[in-house]
Amino acid sequence: QKGVEWTVPSVHVEDQPRFRWRGAMLDVCRHFMPKEFVLSFVDLLALHKLNTFHWHLTDDQGWRIEIKKYPRLTEVGAWRKQTRLGHERNPRGFDKKPHGGFYTQRDIREVVEYARQRHITVVPEIEMPGHAQAAIAAYPWLGVTAEPLEVWSRWGINANIFNPSEKTILFMQDVLTEVIELFPGTFIHVGGDEAIKDQWKASPQVQERLMELNLKDEHELQSYFIRRMDTFLAAKGRRLIGWDEILEGGLAPGATVMSWRGVKGGITAAKSGHDVVMAPTTHTYLDYYQSQDPGELPSIGGFLPLETVYQFEPVPEDLTAEEGKRVLGAQAQLWTEYLPTPGHVEYMAFPRLTALSEVTWSPKERKNYADYLTRLNIHEQRLQHLKVNFRPMKTPPKK
Repeated sequence: QKGVEWTVPSVHVEDQPRFRWRGAMLDVCRHFMPKEFVLSFVDLLALHKLNTFHWHLTDDQGWRIEIKKYPRLTEVGAWRKQTRLGHERNPRGFDKKPHGGFYTQRDIREVVEYARQRHITVVPEIEMPGHAQAAIAAYPWLGVTAEPLEVWSRWGINANIFNPSEKTILFMQDVLTEVIELFPGTFIHVGGDEAIKDQWKASPQVQERLMELNLKDEHELQSYFIRRMDTFLAAKGRRLIGWDEILEGGLAPGATVMSWRGVKGGITAAKSGHDVVMAPTTHTYLDYYQSQDPGELPSIGGFLPLETVYQFEPVPEDLTAEEGKRVLGAQAQLWTEYLPTPGHVEYMAFPRLTALSEVTWSPKERKNYADYLTRLNIHEQRLQHLKVNFRPMKTPPKK
């Protein structure tokens, strides 16, 4: 407030985070988010002592990062003709409106530097070998079939997958070369999730390659693909991270696992000597409904109330003390199939992201949900002052 004198008592604060990875993932592929909102989202992460911004930049529904060597990735891949209306389980056709956008390399550098000034590392995600239709629409030879594709207008899991040829691998390494130049952080996320293998199984060329490489099945072929990226990134001083499906077929030597299908994948990885980031649907998917009120804004499904987020413990009891050190931390996920606007993203993120920030910062023995709610009640005033479109604890949801 202007014209008000504030008196702050002199204090000495002793505090430190429990985990070194305290993050949030924002999907800008299903619905493109303007750079200005991305910057404000980074501000909100910094406000809540989160230090990792996982930026999901490529998917079936849009390719959002400029790659100068391959301009069609954004000329074609950044734009879809229309978007699904209604829920994928109960669709109402399409909106018949083009949707898209992308970030220039100048935009990317601005966001990365803005985040750095706020002590936040940006981790880019470039999906492979699945979630690839936007890229295949731009460069059809990246696909397995000869079928011409458009950028996908639906949600869900897509059967179109990269051709695991040497040409495709070199293409993706070219992409990662430009990505590395833009993102100075240690980790590069390569996706690896929900890669349906039906096209690989049906393709004589892919089956021939599988035999040439002396691999026993398609899971090992995906592992080979990811291992090539792991070796490539390691040679450039970077580390690969991927969703927990990268465990299937054998884990790349330097890979870190982001465990989203529960915590089992994270446990397996940690016991094998690999680092882990916990991101299970049960506690960190903030695109799930946060209440069961029928007036809630549309969501992909699920139910994840505030208390469940707060009660999350990132280090499973199955791990020994030494194995538990492999858990770098945890992060929230904001997938945007049903989050079409910045305001909707904020509504789903807050206040639940405040709970996850406390999970990743505070010692577990210090957690107290009743005390947290008391503090959150005051914190809501800060969010309101910052014009964040949060869901108030004590008022009905916004229609």
